Amino acid sequence: MGKLTTHILDTSRGEPANDVEIELYCINESRSLIASTRTNDDGRTPTPLLEGETFKPGIWELIFKVGDYYRRNGAVNIKPAFLEDVVIRFTLTDISHFHVPLLVSPFGYSTYRGS
Repeated sequence: MGKLTTHILDTSRGEPANDVEIELYCINESRSLIASTRTNDDGRTPTPLLEGETFKPGIWELIFKVGDYYRRNGAVNIKPAFLEDVVIRFTLTDISHFHVPLLVSPFGYSTYRGS
């Protein structure tokens, strides 16, 4: 059975980004909120975002709410921040383990399909 996982690394601090809100949307026929969670002290979600019967091929979107995280940590003091929300839209093509990590700083980010 497939599963979708993620984690966030704060490259400006060199550590995991904790207590960041993450939303997962399915974008197939209409945009539907599927999950909402927060990262733990290791920058990971406590459970996979999708697994079992909820894991389906299609177009998905992760929204990482990093603006509040950076304001809490003193990296930015304005609202909206340059990166308030980081949105990653991707396609799940088969039933396997998909890992979508986010490497983020107050002024840039990158992602990749991890394992």
